[in-house]
Amino acid sequence: MHARMSPKSRPALSRGGRHKVLLAVTMLTGAVMTTGALFPTAASAAKPDTVQKSLNALVTDDRMPAALANVVDREGRTHNYTAGVGDLRTGAKVPKDGQVRAGSNTKAFTAVVALQLVAEKKLALDAPVDTYLPGLLRGDGIDGRHITIRQLLQHTSGLPDYVNQRAILENPQRYYEPRELLDNALAQKAHFAPGAKWEYSNTNYLVAGLIIQKVTGRPLGEEINRRIVDRIGLRHTYFPTPGDMAINEPHPKGYHQDTTDSPWREVTELDPSWGWAAGAVVSTNSDLNRFYSALLDGKLLPPAQLAQMRTTVPAGGLGVRYGLGLTSTPLPCGGVYWGHGGTIPGYATLGGATEDGRAVNIALTAIPADDATMEHAQAAVEATLCR
Repeated sequence: MHARMSPKSRPALSRGGRHKVLLAVTMLTGAVMTTGALFPTAASAAKPDTVQKSLNALVTDDRMPAALANVVDREGRTHNYTAGVGDLRTGAKVPKDGQVRAGSNTKAFTAVVALQLVAEKKLALDAPVDTYLPGLLRGDGIDGRHITIRQLLQHTSGLPDYVNQRAILENPQRYYEPRELLDNALAQKAHFAPGAKWEYSNTNYLVAGLIIQKVTGRPLGEEINRRIVDRIGLRHTYFPTPGDMAINEPHPKGYHQDTTDSPWREVTELDPSWGWAAGAVVSTNSDLNRFYSALLDGKLLPPAQLAQMRTTVPAGGLGVRYGLGLTSTPLPCGGVYWGHGGTIPGYATLGGATEDGRAVNIALTAIPADDATMEHAQAAVEATLCR
């Protein structure tokens, strides 16, 4: 998910280290500048532009099955790109702007719903979990009377991660109840006292999802669809219903590789219930760009709640910071972009939007087995936003 597949953060001392932190934040259990025109002119139309070159390299050099991108430039023009094949068995083309599992981008959706409830005075950011779900969080060093909603959304609660990557990959079509996942986390010891530091954990969003359901009296997916997807017209985005293992619209197939030398295994159809509030959403690159742009434009939250969402803490890397379900990442040309990113078996997504309307999202049809591939994708995001 971003849903990260590796929950623990580690300090970064270099640009490569920063990319590793971004990978960690992007991964669901859990995140090079090039030259040339962003969009080809008539004179250069025969030559691939820099975005296309980057995607081609991710396929040919980094051996990703496929890569897709959606770009919104400074003038508001949009363009879709694809590279590779959508099906390794048949060699079918990659669907333009095809649907993918968005992994931990789901956290941004969950956080928006929580902050909408704050604006409606149905939730309080600094209220403890026990205010809404008394007795839910009890364990070794874990006490819901001392963990706040803000700490959940900001990953400063100290809750250990519930994700067991090996178990998920051994049986990807198994359904999990949220409380079952929470039990996996509560069987572990707290990683630190609430508020003591930042550490990415999917459990934070699992608990946030349970609180949203308690406060609204409705399933989390219905609230995300009603409050976000329908509100801003994300026509290709949805929160899967229980038991829905397919991807509903044209999509490239997703693959998994245990190591860089392992054969590819198709994992397109899986039960995303283990990701749930932390990583279940299905979307497209263009819808993710639309979501983050609408969020920054104030179309989803009142100013006070958007300001809270964008109030960040250091997230372990050079300049990378985490707010409430939202990351800010510095650009080599100055300024920052806002997004989240995510991974889930079969797919990795990364990108975001700037305050002046630029946006880029790239999707890969596998979680890279090495850091270098994600660093190359991250470099492509930065180069494109800096055009």
